[in-house]
Amino acid sequence: MRDMRRGRIDVIVAYKLDRLGRSLAHLAQMIGEMAAHRTALVIPAQGIDTSASNPASQLQLNILMAVAEFEREIIRERVNSGLRAARARGAILGRPSTLQKYVPQVRALLQSRANVSGIARELELPYSSAHKLVSQCRRD
Repeated sequence: MRDMRRGRIDVIVAYKLDRLGRSLAHLAQMIGEMAAHRTALVIPAQGIDTSASNPASQLQLNILMAVAEFEREIIRERVNSGLRAARARGAILGRPSTLQKYVPQVRALLQSRANVSGIARELELPYSSAHKLVSQCRRD
């Protein structure tokens, strides 16, 4: 965008309109800025070419922007629905904890009456991680 504002770019080519912006408002802002700087937007897969003053192309662009935002919202809904269903099935999401390897050492330190700060120092862990491990060991 910086190069476009400096007049170094004449044409921006994108694969699909929905890859260009995050929302309809964002796309509209970008397209407005492109028009202000006389930079054409070409999206061959969707037949959009704003290099010439073409009202039909502008209409198509506006319709496709609205459709692209709708598609993004549908995808977001599906992803969130899938995450909720996975959590309901008891799936554990995210990457595995790397702290589990410290559990035996934390248990041994707890038996020797070490406190959370001492455990954090001994294992060279952040206090919050040591606290999490201590809480887990006390629950088990």
